[in-house]
Amino acid sequence: MKKIEAIIRKTRFDEVKEALLEADIEWFSYSDVRGVGKARQERIYRGVVYDTSSIERIQINLVVRDINVEKAIKAIEKSAHTGEVGDGRIFVSTIDNAYSIRTGEQGDETLYTNK
Repeated sequence: MKKIEAIIRKTRFDEVKEALLEADIEWFSYSDVRGVGKARQERIYRGVVYDTSSIERIQINLVVRDINVEKAIKAIEKSAHTGEVGDGRIFVSTIDNAYSIRTGEQGDETLYTNK
């Protein structure tokens, strides 16, 4: 099992969500996050200067079976990509075990996709 954490633009969330659902990823969590990147610049919009050193993003977290890792990553990459600086990052880490509180199952049987 692998845990995938993706930091993406807020404006691309709906596309990423749809892409994950199309890839048969049935469950994931997400939250609003803020981060600081290398790019330090000010943007002017309608005469008002905005500091862009702190950027708003969405963090998506999902745990998938090993057979679903590549399709989940590809779905996120393709749908979150704009080609501009700040498209985001994807991190993958190993999960040793998972437990279902309700059923008592453990291992990848607790995951939904492709049993």
